[in-house]
Amino acid sequence: MVQAKTWVLKQHFEGFPKDTDFELKVEQLSEPKDGEVLLEAVFLSVDPYMRPYSRVRMQAGDVMIGTQVAKVIQSNNPSFPVGCHVVGQCGWRTHTMSNGSDITKVLDAWPQDVSLSHALGAIGMPGLTALYGLEEVCAIKPGETLLVNAAAGAVGSVVGQIAKLKGCKVVGSAGSDEKVAYLKELGFDQAFNYKTVSSLEEALKKASPEGYDCYFENVGGPFSSVAITQMKAFGRIAVCGGISLYNDTTPQTGPYPHLQMIFNQLKMEGFLVGRWEHKNEESLKRMLTWIQEGKLKCKEHVTVGFENMPAAFMGMLQGENIGKAIVKV
Repeated sequence: MVQAKTWVLKQHFEGFPKDTDFELKVEQLSEPKDGEVLLEAVFLSVDPYMRPYSRVRMQAGDVMIGTQVAKVIQSNNPSFPVGCHVVGQCGWRTHTMSNGSDITKVLDAWPQDVSLSHALGAIGMPGLTALYGLEEVCAIKPGETLLVNAAAGAVGSVVGQIAKLKGCKVVGSAGSDEKVAYLKELGFDQAFNYKTVSSLEEALKKASPEGYDCYFENVGGPFSSVAITQMKAFGRIAVCGGISLYNDTTPQTGPYPHLQMIFNQLKMEGFLVGRWEHKNEESLKRMLTWIQEGKLKCKEHVTVGFENMPAAFMGMLQGENIGKAIVKV
C-alpha cells in the first residue's frame, strides 16, 4: 500500500481563492492491477486555467485539477516501464494509479541537461499554446507587429520569443518593472509596465504608432477594450485567456468593440490547445530544438513542497511568477 497525499477543493472559490478553500487529504493506493502503473509526482504545474475550470469541471470535494511530471515506480503496463517519466492529468496528487490512458511519456530524445519540469512549460502545454495561437490562429507572418499581454508569464514569454524567431516586431505588457526588464532580455522590441503607465492607450501607441497586426490575448477586461482599438485592418486576435476576469464575483461589462471590429474587419478567435493535439509530438520536438539551440529561453518560478500547492497557485494568480510556475515535490 502506498500513501497518497491530495489537495481537494473543499468549496468553490468565491472571488480570489483562500487557504480555507483547500483541504489536504491522505488516501491509500493498492498495488497496480494488470495494465496499470503507479506514479510518483516529481513536478506539478499551477496554471491560470485552473481557476475558471474549477467552477465548470469540478465539484466540492474533488481533487484539484492539473498536470504533473511523474515517475513510474510500479508497472504492470509494458508501455510504461518502471523508471520512465510521464506527463499526466493527475491533479494535485503525490501518487496516482493510472491505466495509461491519461498519461504520455516524456519525449524519448529529452536531453539530460534540460529539467523535466519544462515538460510543464515551454516544452509542454504552455509552449504549445503559444505556438498554436501564433501559427494556427493568428497565422502570423514575418514583418508583422504582435502585441501580447501577461507577457512575462508561462505562455506570454514563449509567444514573444517565437514571434521574434519568425521575424516579427513584438510588444509586451507586464505587471512589474522586473518583468519588463526580463522581456527586454528576451529580445522584445518594446515592453511596458501596465500598472505604472499613465495611459494604456498612449503606451500602446508609443510602442507601435502604426498599430498591431496580431494580438495574443491573455488578460481580457479593460486592456482588451483598449488594445482592440489599435488593431490594423484585417488584424487577428488569438484569445487564449482572460485572467483579469477569473476572480470576479460580478461580471465586467463593456465597452463593446463591435464597431471597431467591423470597420477594421478584425478576426477574433478563442482557442483551446487540444484542438491541434495531433501535431503535439512534432511541435514539442521543435520547441526542444529551439531550447537546445539557445533560441528559446525558459524561466521558472519554483516552489518547493507539495504542501505549498495552494500558496503557489494563489501566488501565480497574483502575478508573483516570472515564467512558468512550478511546484517541486
